[in-house]
Amino acid sequence: MEYRELGRTGLAVSSISFGAWAIGGSWGDVSESDAMAALHRALDLGINFIDTADVYGDGRSERMIARLRRERSEPFFVATKAGRRLDPHVASGYTKANLSTFVERSLKNLEVEALDLLQLHCPPSEVYDNDEVYGALDDLVTEGKLRFYGVSVERVDEALRAIQRPNVQSVQIIFNAFRRKPADELFPAARARKVGIIARVPLASGLLTGKLRLDSRFAADDHRSFNRHGEAFDRGETFSGVDYEAGLQAVEELRPLVSPGATLAQLALRWITMFDAVTCAIPGGKNPAQVEQNAAAAALPPLDVDTMAAVEDVYNRRIRPLVHHLW
Repeated sequence: MEYRELGRTGLAVSSISFGAWAIGGSWGDVSESDAMAALHRALDLGINFIDTADVYGDGRSERMIARLRRERSEPFFVATKAGRRLDPHVASGYTKANLSTFVERSLKNLEVEALDLLQLHCPPSEVYDNDEVYGALDDLVTEGKLRFYGVSVERVDEALRAIQRPNVQSVQIIFNAFRRKPADELFPAARARKVGIIARVPLASGLLTGKLRLDSRFAADDHRSFNRHGEAFDRGETFSGVDYEAGLQAVEELRPLVSPGATLAQLALRWITMFDAVTCAIPGGKNPAQVEQNAAAAALPPLDVDTMAAVEDVYNRRIRPLVHHLW
C-alpha cells in the first residue's frame, strides 16, 4: 500500500482508502456482518483512512466504524461529513449551532473526543462563500471537537472557492475516468495551496468495474435505481452523471486497456492515483472480496503514457460532451 500526505495535516493516508457510503445505505441491503468483515479486511490490507457521513444509514456507518475501532488495535483515520441532516437543506441552516449539533452526534456515534476530519457535505453553493461557516469550523477546532476540516463539493468552481480559505485542508470531489475536469482546473490550484484531494465515486457507481450490463437491475433502495436523473440528490453522484447506456459503451473501449491479471476496476483506480495531486481514492466495499480487489490496485505498476492517452481519448470522445460542462 502507498501512503500520501493529506493536505497540510501531517496525516499519511493510504492511496486506496475506504468509502463507507455503501455500508451505510442507498446501495441496497448490506448486512452488518458483511460490512464489518469488509472494514476489518481493509485494515488487514493497510487501508488506514475511512470516509463516512452522519447521514449514511442515519449514523449506521459511523457506528460500525466505532465498533471497528473497539475491535482493532491499530490506528486509522476517519473523515465524516455534516450538513445533509438539515431539512430543508438550505444555506441558512449552516449555522454554528447546527454544525455543533451535528458534530456532537458524530462524536457520539464514532465514540471519539475529536473528529479527525470533518467535511461540509455538498452544501448549497453559496455556503462556500460564507465567512460565518468557516468561523464556526475554526471555533470547533479551537474547542477540540475537530482536528481538521475540509469540504465535499459537487462542482469544480465550488472547490476553487473553498480552497481560498486558509484552514481548508481537503476537498472531496468526484474524480474518475468519466469525470476528468478536476485534473484540469482544480488539481494545479490544490497542489499550490497544499490541499488534499479525496477522489470519491472513483468507479462511477460501478460502471468502471466493467461488471454492469444493460439489463442489470438494482434494488429499490439503491441510488442507482432512484437517483439516475437527480431525483433525490445531485445527479452527478450516480454513474458520475453519465447516461447509463453511454457509460456502458465507453467501458467497452476501456476494457482492452486492462493488463493481464488486473481488472477494469483496478485500472480505473490506478488511473486516479497516477495524479499526484490526489491523496486517495475512496471506493466502497460491501464485502471483503471487493475490498481486496480495490486495495490490489495500489500495487499495480504505473500506467504508461499510451494507456493514459487512450483513457483520455475515450473520455474526450464519449464522455466529455455529456458531463464536462456541468460539474
